[in-house]
Amino acid sequence: MMKDSYVSVGKILNFHGVRGEAKFGYSKNREDFLSKLKQVYVLIDGVYESLEISNLKFTPKCAIIKFKGIDTLNDIVKYKGSLIFVDENSAREFLEEDEFLIDELVGLDVYDGEKLVGAVVGVSNNGASDLLSVKTLTKNICLVPFVKAIVTSVDIKQKKIQINNLEGLLS
Repeated sequence: MMKDSYVSVGKILNFHGVRGEAKFGYSKNREDFLSKLKQVYVLIDGVYESLEISNLKFTPKCAIIKFKGIDTLNDIVKYKGSLIFVDENSAREFLEEDEFLIDELVGLDVYDGEKLVGAVVGVSNNGASDLLSVKTLTKNICLVPFVKAIVTSVDIKQKKIQINNLEGLLS
């Protein structure tokens, strides 16, 4: 039997009010994806606990999330600081054609033409675009904007990313 894989989609930052609602932090531009979710998981003591979303509303800084069966401050407070996960297959259903899960990108080799220049060690977001953290062959960490002009192709099966190495991008 294949073990379920989970992908983090955000974090419970704090409780909100006294009716069991929570402040939920998430990556920018993910409102469409998050609003389609009905069920999420939270990792408590090494076990993924299923939670059903009864309400989700977006504010300028975060979202306010409410789960079925969690109706008081005491019910929600134990989840403060917990990451929220979705089943990996659910996450894939909502990906656009040229979107990837962070877990898929980390570890991929980065090539400039035929030349291996490094490997992806992380992904972050500066508010404008996603950034690939690439560890170069000289062990430097360089941030590469994950935009079509620079990242020309991503091949998950071949475990490689092709980039246009602009002057000074990777040093």
